Amino acid sequence: MSAEVKLQPDSQASGGVLVVDDDTPLRELYASLLESDGLDVVRCSSGGDAIQHLAHRAFDLVVLDLWMPDISGLEVLTHFRGASKDAKFIIMTADSTPENLVRALREQAYQYIHKPITSQDFLDTVRTTIAAPPPQPIEIISAKPDWLEFIISCQPEEVQRLGSFMQYLQGDLDSELSDSLAQAFQELMLNAVEWGGQLDANRKVRIAFIRTKRMLQYRISDPGEGFRFQGLSHAAVSNPAGNPVEHAKVREEKGMRAGGLGLLMVRSIADELLFNEAQNEVLFVKYLN
Repeated sequence: MSAEVKLQPDSQASGGVLVVDDDTPLRELYASLLESDGLDVVRCSSGGDAIQHLAHRAFDLVVLDLWMPDISGLEVLTHFRGASKDAKFIIMTADSTPENLVRALREQAYQYIHKPITSQDFLDTVRTTIAAPPPQPIEIISAKPDWLEFIISCQPEEVQRLGSFMQYLQGDLDSELSDSLAQAFQELMLNAVEWGGQLDANRKVRIAFIRTKRMLQYRISDPGEGFRFQGLSHAAVSNPAGNPVEHAKVREEKGMRAGGLGLLMVRSIADELLFNEAQNEVLFVKYLN
């Protein structure tokens, strides 16, 4: 099971996971973890071997090391991107420079994992990735690390996928700030795809991420007709003064799940939070020390 075999061109094998890493101990660790989780795993130690395997077998998931002696993981990804619309690629590396993150996103990597990673986190990421529906393409409008702009479909899985990349882009910030920004970004994005896009994969959300030395900004535009705060009685952001739980009563009366704290949480994190007139576009600003 651990042999690195070359598949023949007429092979009908499909599915499973391809693990590609030139570091033998790490390759064996990842492969063994996945096999213990009941997955069919093929190992290879170079980008060239990966290309041979991918030419003859449709894998469900490919776990790619970024830097290898012959061909990099990003080059392998570029070579086979689009060969199977259902295939998902995870890039793993200790190098999370913005340029590599942006290129991985442009080449439609599904996830980007920073080494080292715990065994449990690795397994959780793989399980989530395999269980997710086939990825929708992310359209890149601008690919500068300090000015990213893209369009995604209105699906919650795409929000999770994009959120992981965004958090890595903010990896130079202290962990508490980075985590709070990730929460705010996810909340705004989920509002956009759920309320603005009605979870319709044919509808799109446009996102711009701008980063300067002193400021970080998200600008998110959804395809909906917008909203009015006076119509959000189920949300904590609309609670009347002196009654911080009014929204909970409204949600209970409407049979809604507990919650409604999202926009209030986002406001507490942002230094500035602006909506356009229709309120289907939001600008989140955080000033950096």
